[in-house]
Amino acid sequence: MYRCLVFSLLVGLTAAFDSSGAAILIDHDDTDITELSQEAMQMAKDGLHIAYGHTSYGSQLTGGLTGLVDFANGGGLGLALPNDFFAWNDGGTEGALDLHDYFVAGDLGSPDRTTWADRTRDYLAANSDVNVVIWSWEGQADTSEANIQVYLDVMDALEVDYPGVVFVYMTGHLVGTGLEGNLHLRNQQIRDYCLANGKTLYDFADIESYDPDGTYFGELYPDDSCDYDAGGGLPRANWATEWQDSHTEGVDWYTCASAHTEPLNANQKAYAAWALWTAIAVPEPSAHLLGSASLLTLFMIARACRRERP
Repeated sequence: MYRCLVFSLLVGLTAAFDSSGAAILIDHDDTDITELSQEAMQMAKDGLHIAYGHTSYGSQLTGGLTGLVDFANGGGLGLALPNDFFAWNDGGTEGALDLHDYFVAGDLGSPDRTTWADRTRDYLAANSDVNVVIWSWEGQADTSEANIQVYLDVMDALEVDYPGVVFVYMTGHLVGTGLEGNLHLRNQQIRDYCLANGKTLYDFADIESYDPDGTYFGELYPDDSCDYDAGGGLPRANWATEWQDSHTEGVDWYTCASAHTEPLNANQKAYAAWALWTAIAVPEPSAHLLGSASLLTLFMIARACRRERP
Protein backbone atom coordinates (compact mmCIF):
# COMPACT_ATOMS: atom_id res chain seq x y z
CA MET A 1 0.00 0.00 0.00
CA TYR A 2 1.16 3.55 -0.69
CA ARG A 3 -0.38 6.97 -0.82
CA CYS A 4 0.31 9.83 -3.13
CA LEU A 5 0.37 12.76 -0.72
CA VAL A 6 1.50 15.13 -3.46
CA PHE A 7 -1.63 14.55 -5.52
CA SER A 8 -3.88 14.71 -2.45
CA LEU A 9 -2.42 18.10 -1.59
CA LEU A 10 -2.90 19.32 -5.14
CA VAL A 11 -6.53 18.19 -5.15
CA GLY A 12 -7.00 20.02 -1.86
CA LEU A 13 -5.45 23.19 -3.24
CA THR A 14 -7.62 23.19 -6.35
CA ALA A 15 -10.71 22.50 -4.24
CA ALA A 16 -9.87 25.33 -1.88
CA PHE A 17 -9.37 27.70 -4.79
CA ASP A 18 -12.63 26.69 -6.41
CA SER A 19 -14.66 26.98 -3.18
CA SER A 20 -13.69 30.64 -2.93
CA GLY A 21 -14.89 31.27 -6.47
CA ALA A 22 -17.80 29.98 -8.53
CA ALA A 23 -20.14 27.36 -7.15
CA ILE A 24 -20.32 23.88 -8.65
CA LEU A 25 -24.01 23.22 -9.27
CA ILE A 26 -24.88 19.77 -10.61
CA ASP A 27 -28.48 19.38 -11.80
CA HIS A 28 -30.55 18.12 -14.76
CA ASP A 29 -28.27 19.97 -17.16
CA ASP A 30 -25.48 17.59 -16.14
CA THR A 31 -27.14 14.28 -16.98
CA ASP A 32 -25.64 13.71 -20.43
CA ILE A 33 -22.71 11.45 -19.64
CA THR A 34 -21.66 11.39 -23.28
CA GLU A 35 -20.49 14.99 -22.84
CA LEU A 36 -17.86 13.95 -20.29
CA SER A 37 -14.41 13.16 -21.66
CA GLN A 38 -12.66 9.92 -20.78
CA GLU A 39 -9.64 11.95 -19.69
CA ALA A 40 -11.62 14.04 -17.22
CA MET A 41 -13.39 11.00 -15.78
CA GLN A 42 -10.05 9.23 -15.46
CA MET A 43 -8.71 12.17 -13.47
CA ALA A 44 -11.65 11.78 -11.10
CA LYS A 45 -10.94 8.07 -10.74
CA ASP A 46 -7.27 8.68 -10.08
CA GLY A 47 -7.59 11.64 -7.77
CA LEU A 48 -10.77 11.35 -5.71
CA HIS A 49 -11.39 9.33 -2.57
CA ILE A 50 -15.09 9.69 -1.84
CA ALA A 51 -17.14 8.96 1.29
CA TYR A 52 -20.90 8.75 0.77
CA GLY A 53 -23.41 8.70 3.62
CA HIS A 54 -27.09 7.93 3.04
CA THR A 55 -30.03 5.63 3.62
CA SER A 56 -32.52 4.25 1.08
CA TYR A 57 -33.22 7.35 -1.05
CA GLY A 58 -29.54 8.07 -1.42
CA SER A 59 -29.02 4.55 -2.75
CA GLN A 60 -30.63 5.68 -6.01
CA LEU A 61 -27.28 7.28 -6.84
CA THR A 62 -25.17 4.20 -6.08
CA GLY A 63 -27.71 1.85 -7.64
CA GLY A 64 -27.41 3.86 -10.82
CA LEU A 65 -23.61 3.85 -10.60
CA THR A 66 -23.56 0.07 -10.31
CA GLY A 67 -25.91 -0.50 -13.26
CA LEU A 68 -23.92 1.93 -15.38
CA VAL A 69 -20.95 -0.44 -15.48
CA ASP A 70 -22.63 -3.14 -17.59
CA PHE A 71 -24.62 -0.56 -19.56
CA ALA A 72 -21.43 1.14 -20.72
CA ASN A 73 -19.72 -2.21 -21.31
CA GLY A 74 -22.54 -3.00 -23.73
CA GLY A 75 -22.16 0.29 -25.59
CA GLY A 76 -25.27 1.97 -24.18
CA LEU A 77 -25.71 5.58 -25.35
CA GLY A 78 -22.94 4.85 -27.84
CA LEU A 79 -20.31 4.86 -25.08
CA ALA A 80 -16.99 3.38 -26.17
CA LEU A 81 -14.81 3.12 -23.08
CA PRO A 82 -12.51 0.48 -21.62
CA ASN A 83 -14.31 -2.47 -20.04
CA ASP A 84 -15.60 -1.76 -16.51
CA PHE A 85 -14.55 1.89 -16.82
CA PHE A 86 -17.32 2.98 -14.44
CA ALA A 87 -16.53 0.38 -11.78
CA TRP A 88 -16.35 1.62 -8.21
CA ASN A 89 -15.51 0.13 -4.83
CA ASP A 90 -14.26 1.02 -1.38
CA GLY A 91 -10.55 1.47 -1.89
CA GLY A 92 -10.46 2.06 -5.63
CA THR A 93 -8.83 -1.31 -6.30
CA GLU A 94 -8.19 -2.62 -9.81
CA GLY A 95 -8.55 0.83 -11.34
CA ALA A 96 -12.02 1.56 -9.96
CA LEU A 97 -13.35 4.81 -8.57
CA ASP A 98 -12.69 4.93 -4.82
CA LEU A 99 -16.11 5.38 -3.22
CA HIS A 100 -16.86 4.22 0.32
CA ASP A 101 -20.61 3.68 0.30
CA TYR A 102 -22.45 3.93 3.65
CA PHE A 103 -19.17 5.14 5.15
CA VAL A 104 -20.97 5.69 8.47
CA ALA A 105 -24.55 5.03 9.54
CA GLY A 106 -27.48 7.41 9.06
CA ASP A 107 -28.25 10.38 6.86
CA LEU A 108 -28.51 14.17 7.14
CA GLY A 109 -31.46 14.18 9.53
CA SER A 110 -31.12 10.97 11.52
CA PRO A 111 -31.06 10.65 14.44
CA ASP A 112 -30.87 14.44 14.68
CA ARG A 113 -29.60 17.44 12.72
CA THR A 114 -25.94 17.42 13.74
CA THR A 115 -24.51 14.04 14.77
CA TRP A 116 -23.90 13.10 11.12
CA ALA A 117 -21.18 15.76 11.22
CA ASP A 118 -19.63 14.26 14.36
CA ARG A 119 -19.53 10.87 12.64
CA THR A 120 -17.93 12.52 9.62
CA ARG A 121 -15.21 14.07 11.76
CA ASP A 122 -14.44 10.73 13.40
CA TYR A 123 -14.22 9.08 9.98
CA LEU A 124 -11.95 11.74 8.51
CA ALA A 125 -9.63 11.43 11.50
CA ALA A 126 -9.11 7.78 10.57
CA ASN A 127 -9.14 8.24 6.77
CA SER A 128 -6.92 11.15 5.88
CA ASP A 129 -6.89 10.22 2.18
CA VAL A 130 -10.60 11.04 1.75
CA ASN A 131 -11.03 14.31 -0.14
CA VAL A 132 -14.76 14.26 -1.01
CA VAL A 133 -17.65 13.80 1.42
CA ILE A 134 -21.25 13.64 0.22
CA TRP A 135 -24.35 13.11 2.39
CA SER A 136 -27.92 12.49 1.23
CA TRP A 137 -31.26 13.25 2.84
CA GLU A 138 -33.93 10.63 3.53
CA GLY A 139 -36.90 12.95 3.97
CA GLN A 140 -35.78 15.48 6.54
CA ALA A 141 -35.16 18.32 4.09
CA ASP A 142 -38.91 19.01 4.27
CA THR A 143 -38.48 20.95 7.48
CA SER A 144 -38.21 24.47 8.83
CA GLU A 145 -36.03 27.25 7.46
CA ALA A 146 -34.16 27.24 10.77
CA ASN A 147 -33.34 23.53 10.51
CA ILE A 148 -31.96 23.95 7.00
CA GLN A 149 -29.84 26.82 8.29
CA VAL A 150 -28.43 24.43 10.91
CA TYR A 151 -27.44 22.10 8.06
CA LEU A 152 -25.78 24.92 6.12
CA ASP A 153 -23.91 26.14 9.19
CA VAL A 154 -22.66 22.66 10.07
CA MET A 155 -21.48 22.09 6.49
CA ASP A 156 -19.67 25.41 6.50
CA ALA A 157 -17.93 24.51 9.77
CA LEU A 158 -16.72 21.24 8.27
CA GLU A 159 -15.34 23.10 5.27
CA VAL A 160 -13.44 25.47 7.52
CA ASP A 161 -11.94 22.64 9.55
CA TYR A 162 -11.09 20.44 6.54
CA PRO A 163 -9.99 22.78 3.72
CA GLY A 164 -8.59 19.88 1.69
CA VAL A 165 -11.96 18.09 1.54
CA VAL A 166 -14.83 18.96 -0.80
CA PHE A 167 -18.15 18.69 1.07
CA VAL A 168 -21.04 18.22 -1.33
CA TYR A 169 -24.37 19.84 -0.46
CA MET A 170 -27.59 18.14 -1.53
CA THR A 171 -31.27 18.98 -1.92
CA GLY A 172 -34.02 16.67 -0.67
CA HIS A 173 -35.99 14.27 -2.86
CA LEU A 174 -39.38 15.39 -4.20
CA VAL A 175 -42.55 14.66 -2.21
CA GLY A 176 -45.28 15.82 -4.61
CA THR A 177 -46.06 19.15 -2.93
CA GLY A 178 -45.12 21.28 -5.92
CA LEU A 179 -43.48 24.63 -6.31
CA GLU A 180 -45.55 26.22 -3.55
CA GLY A 181 -44.76 23.45 -1.07
CA ASN A 182 -42.40 23.78 1.86
CA LEU A 183 -39.87 21.32 0.44
CA HIS A 184 -39.38 23.42 -2.68
CA LEU A 185 -38.73 26.47 -0.51
CA ARG A 186 -36.19 24.60 1.59
CA ASN A 187 -34.44 23.16 -1.45
CA GLN A 188 -34.29 26.65 -2.92
CA GLN A 189 -32.81 27.86 0.35
CA ILE A 190 -29.98 25.34 -0.12
CA ARG A 191 -29.51 26.28 -3.78
CA ASP A 192 -29.40 30.01 -3.06
CA TYR A 193 -26.85 29.51 -0.29
CA CYS A 194 -24.60 27.36 -2.46
CA LEU A 195 -24.77 29.79 -5.36
CA ALA A 196 -24.04 32.80 -3.16
CA ASN A 197 -21.19 31.18 -1.27
CA GLY A 198 -19.35 29.18 -3.91
CA LYS A 199 -20.35 25.73 -2.64
CA THR A 200 -20.63 22.37 -4.39
CA LEU A 201 -24.23 21.18 -4.82
CA TYR A 202 -25.70 17.93 -6.14
CA ASP A 203 -29.29 18.96 -6.83
CA PHE A 204 -31.15 15.70 -6.20
CA ALA A 205 -34.57 17.33 -6.52
CA ASP A 206 -33.86 19.16 -9.75
CA ILE A 207 -32.66 15.95 -11.42
CA GLU A 208 -36.01 14.38 -10.50
CA SER A 209 -37.92 17.23 -12.16
CA TYR A 210 -36.87 16.59 -15.78
CA ASP A 211 -36.86 13.67 -18.16
CA PRO A 212 -33.79 13.02 -20.38
CA ASP A 213 -35.29 15.13 -23.17
CA GLY A 214 -35.41 18.15 -20.86
CA THR A 215 -39.18 18.12 -20.36
CA TYR A 216 -39.94 19.88 -17.08
CA PHE A 217 -42.42 18.40 -14.60
CA GLY A 218 -41.81 20.69 -11.63
CA GLU A 219 -45.16 22.46 -12.01
CA LEU A 220 -47.04 19.14 -12.06
CA TYR A 221 -46.37 18.09 -8.47
CA PRO A 222 -43.83 15.37 -9.19
CA ASP A 223 -42.69 13.06 -6.42
CA ASP A 224 -39.69 10.84 -5.84
CA SER A 225 -41.25 7.94 -7.77
CA CYS A 226 -41.49 10.23 -10.86
CA ASP A 227 -45.30 10.35 -10.66
CA TYR A 228 -46.84 13.67 -11.71
CA ASP A 229 -50.28 15.25 -12.08
CA ALA A 230 -51.48 14.49 -15.62
CA GLY A 231 -54.44 16.90 -15.26
CA GLY A 232 -57.99 16.66 -16.51
CA GLY A 233 -59.03 14.36 -13.71
CA LEU A 234 -56.71 11.62 -14.98
CA PRO A 235 -54.75 9.38 -12.61
CA ARG A 236 -51.21 10.50 -11.86
CA ALA A 237 -48.78 9.53 -14.63
CA ASN A 238 -45.09 8.67 -14.41
CA TRP A 239 -42.55 10.48 -16.58
CA ALA A 240 -39.88 7.81 -16.11
CA THR A 241 -41.98 4.83 -17.20
CA GLU A 242 -43.36 6.88 -20.10
CA TRP A 243 -39.84 7.60 -21.31
CA GLN A 244 -38.63 4.06 -20.71
CA ASP A 245 -41.58 2.60 -22.63
CA SER A 246 -40.79 4.76 -25.66
CA HIS A 247 -37.05 4.02 -25.67
CA THR A 248 -34.86 0.93 -25.87
CA GLU A 249 -33.55 -0.73 -22.72
CA GLY A 250 -29.83 -1.41 -22.93
CA VAL A 251 -29.41 1.27 -25.58
CA ASP A 252 -31.10 4.42 -24.21
CA TRP A 253 -31.49 3.41 -20.56
CA TYR A 254 -30.71 0.53 -18.22
CA THR A 255 -32.41 -1.32 -15.43
CA CYS A 256 -30.77 -1.00 -12.02
CA ALA A 257 -31.50 -0.89 -8.31
CA SER A 258 -33.66 2.19 -7.75
CA ALA A 259 -35.22 2.40 -4.29
CA HIS A 260 -38.60 4.23 -4.21
CA THR A 261 -38.35 5.17 -7.88
CA GLU A 262 -37.89 4.01 -11.47
CA PRO A 263 -34.57 2.91 -13.03
CA LEU A 264 -34.42 5.95 -15.33
CA ASN A 265 -34.29 8.26 -12.33
CA ALA A 266 -31.33 6.30 -10.94
CA ASN A 267 -29.72 6.42 -14.41
CA GLN A 268 -29.94 10.20 -14.36
CA LYS A 269 -28.56 10.35 -10.81
CA ALA A 270 -25.56 8.25 -11.86
CA TYR A 271 -24.79 10.40 -14.89
CA ALA A 272 -24.98 13.52 -12.72
CA ALA A 273 -22.71 11.88 -10.14
CA TRP A 274 -19.99 11.42 -12.76
CA ALA A 275 -20.45 15.03 -13.78
CA LEU A 276 -19.96 15.90 -10.10
CA TRP A 277 -16.79 13.83 -9.77
CA THR A 278 -15.25 15.39 -12.86
CA ALA A 279 -16.25 18.92 -11.85
CA ILE A 280 -14.48 18.42 -8.53
CA ALA A 281 -11.41 16.77 -10.03
CA VAL A 282 -11.05 19.29 -12.87
CA PRO A 283 -12.50 22.57 -11.54
CA GLU A 284 -12.62 25.20 -14.26
CA PRO A 285 -11.14 28.10 -12.22
CA SER A 286 -8.19 25.88 -11.27
CA ALA A 287 -7.78 24.78 -14.87
CA HIS A 288 -7.54 28.41 -15.88
CA LEU A 289 -5.09 29.15 -13.08
CA LEU A 290 -2.81 26.18 -13.71
CA GLY A 291 -2.89 25.94 -17.48
CA SER A 292 -3.26 22.84 -19.62
CA ALA A 293 0.35 21.71 -19.20
CA SER A 294 0.06 21.71 -15.42
CA LEU A 295 -3.24 19.85 -15.57
CA LEU A 296 -1.58 17.21 -17.73
CA THR A 297 1.15 16.95 -15.10
CA LEU A 298 -1.49 16.43 -12.40
CA PHE A 299 -3.10 13.74 -14.52
CA MET A 300 0.20 11.91 -14.96
CA ILE A 301 0.93 12.17 -11.24
CA ALA A 302 -2.49 10.74 -10.53
CA ARG A 303 -1.96 7.79 -12.85
CA ALA A 304 1.37 7.06 -11.18
CA CYS A 305 -0.08 7.31 -7.69
CA ARG A 306 -3.00 4.90 -7.63
CA ARG A 307 -3.48 3.96 -4.01
CA GLU A 308 -4.71 0.61 -2.69
CA ARG A 309 -6.44 0.37 0.69
CA PRO A 310 -5.73 -2.84 2.63
